[in-house]
Amino acid sequence: MRFRMFVFEVLFENVHRVAFWFFFALTGIVCASSGIAFAVVDIYEFDNDAQRSQYSELVETLRCPKCQNQNIADSNSPIASDMRDAVHRLIVQGKQSDEVVQYMVDRFGEFVVYKPKLDPSTWLLWFGPFLVGLAGFVFVVVMAWKSRDKNRDATTLSASDKSKLSHLLDKEK
Repeated sequence: MRFRMFVFEVLFENVHRVAFWFFFALTGIVCASSGIAFAVVDIYEFDNDAQRSQYSELVETLRCPKCQNQNIADSNSPIASDMRDAVHRLIVQGKQSDEVVQYMVDRFGEFVVYKPKLDPSTWLLWFGPFLVGLAGFVFVVVMAWKSRDKNRDATTLSASDKSKLSHLLDKEK
């Protein structure tokens, strides 16, 4: 009886603290789980598992034109939803992956693929970083070569300079 009274008194006296921590924990749980409400959930039906895996692979490899570096599987934008619908429709029609990718490139441009094909319009994209790195390397080599030549000239003294230097050093002693 005494123990029950003790527990009741402790809880009753600290009810405001218990309520605060309860609502604090409840608010944390609600905030932590609210991201699930914004998850992309599209349910598509396929004739077989091969089409389902082809769809999954394609939506992971196609980029959303609206979002920054996000594939259409993870994007919530309306354009990504339309692209997912188009990918599903084309796969159900029996199109191969390269045909679906070409369909998307024709409509949205090379930006929708993470690995654009190598043609004259994308040469700068493919070889630009290499050329910039090569130019930087050449610049560093030329600057090092020039500074080496300047250091060589500075260390060679003529006979008159040597005599002046020795005379100055002797004066200091």
